[in-house]
Amino acid sequence: MLTLDKALITQGDFTLRADMNVGAGSHAVIGPSGAGKSTLLGAIAGFTDLTSGSIAWNGKCISDLPPHQRPMAILFQDNNFFPHLTVAQNVGLGLDPNLKLNAEQRQQVSSALSKTGLSGYEDRKPASLSGGQQGRVALARIMVQKREIILLDEPFAALGPALKIEMLELVKQLARDSGATLLMVSHDPDDARRICEQSILVTEGAATGPFDTKALLDDPPPPLRMYLGANH
Repeated sequence: MLTLDKALITQGDFTLRADMNVGAGSHAVIGPSGAGKSTLLGAIAGFTDLTSGSIAWNGKCISDLPPHQRPMAILFQDNNFFPHLTVAQNVGLGLDPNLKLNAEQRQQVSSALSKTGLSGYEDRKPASLSGGQQGRVALARIMVQKREIILLDEPFAALGPALKIEMLELVKQLARDSGATLLMVSHDPDDARRICEQSILVTEGAATGPFDTKALLDDPPPPLRMYLGANH
């Protein structure tokens, strides 16, 4: 259980409050542009400090832990690859930043690449891959980390519709297989409906929920309705 207890984030004139419990499963983080969705993920990940309140995982406070000591894996839109490293090495970084992998760890890398359809791509460089293949490499790196929380900040926004659906299905399967708590920032309500049964609403200076995704999007509150438009 991820718990945000009276958490307050302050950045200049911007403030965001969050007081919620987030269980296992897939959760969309939705709301108008500029409401603070990425800021919320940044605070959970440890990149943004809380002004007050706390963040806990399974009852243990993690607010003061640096990002690398928190039980989470993070995937951003740019994938954060090292271009001079091979696909296998970029995935291996999820296990050891020095890439001193033992036989078992090398097998974990191979298995993750196989599960994401990238067997045979181990020695390729990221720049030689398509956008979808790069996304699969990033997911493979998350797989090997085996973290209890997965944070996604619109990693597939630049992909075409068909490829984005394919990547979302892979994410859904990853979360289901690992039993992780997934939080995914998205501006597309169809993405939320596709893989997230629950949603966290970020609007008007507060992050609230989780709510049933279908119920929330079928009858959104006024700020979200205005953002989504008449078709939603």
